[in-house]
Amino acid sequence: MLTIGFIGNGKSTNRYHLPFVQQRENIKVKTIYQRNPNRESWDRIPGVNYISDLDELLNDKEIQLIVICTGMDSHYEYAKLVLKHNKHCLVEKPFMETSEQAKEIFAMARDKELIVQPYQNRRFDSDFLTVQKVIEEGKLGDLLEVEMHFDYYRPEIPESAPSFDRVESFLYAHGTHTIDQVISYFGKPDDIHYDVRQLLGQGRMNDYFDLDLYYGNLKVSVKSSYFRIKERPSFVIYGKKGSFVKKTKDRQEEHLKLFYMPDNKDFGVDTIEHYGVLTYIDEEGIIHEEKVTSVNGDYGRVYDDLYEAIINGKEKTITDEQTLLQMEILETGIKNLG
Repeated sequence: MLTIGFIGNGKSTNRYHLPFVQQRENIKVKTIYQRNPNRESWDRIPGVNYISDLDELLNDKEIQLIVICTGMDSHYEYAKLVLKHNKHCLVEKPFMETSEQAKEIFAMARDKELIVQPYQNRRFDSDFLTVQKVIEEGKLGDLLEVEMHFDYYRPEIPESAPSFDRVESFLYAHGTHTIDQVISYFGKPDDIHYDVRQLLGQGRMNDYFDLDLYYGNLKVSVKSSYFRIKERPSFVIYGKKGSFVKKTKDRQEEHLKLFYMPDNKDFGVDTIEHYGVLTYIDEEGIIHEEKVTSVNGDYGRVYDDLYEAIINGKEKTITDEQTLLQMEILETGIKNLG
């Protein structure tokens, strides 16, 4: 049994973590530390200890892993505290504000033989897993181009932000999903071209980014905007022999926002209208077009990997090197804005 506690009792804890942890019989949530107990807005879970004394959580010998679900500006200090108390640590993303902070935290964890990593749950998005399945089946031939889009039409968000804040930037908030997906599957790129903008002008919120990551002849483009009244496809893949288009995103977040939880068998599951379309030419020159059944996503697989690492001593899936590379990419992309 893996016994865990949480720092933070807001949306992140209750929407993106607890619904998946509660599905796992080998994980027990013992304690949730509330930073603002007077602002409690989520239903309490029976059997969980809700506290407002952080020391009680940190000094509980039964708790092996502490999950930090707070704003990025507090991740560094909380992670240090957790590691000092000899607990493993899972941190919401973005992991830290800087790669230097991340290096310090990773070094501290290594010295104490503890595990610390970010919550990169988007590695287990249905659309991303389906893309991997299509690529590995080989019908596309040699890959030439991958386009990844994460679009919104939310002009009120950048318009309401009168100043620039790196921590609140679109690149840090959403690039942390998609850039990690690229790194986790394709590895370290040979080169990167950055186009990161403030569409409302200098000194305003970062609301657009377009990064091209190069792997030999393959280009992987990660694109996002707050001003797309019609979203671009989630993924478009081009190979020498075909293409694959997955228009819709993973549905786990959609269902969570509706309080439709993972205990439902069809939670996050695509129906035929959400399936991507594979078009390819076979060895006889015949063109085929077919819908591809989506692979089911599961954010809770991050916890499955952590269980195996902490309890059974396996290597963790989300490596320090991947996290540092992602943070360096974010830092480079945002450094000229202000």
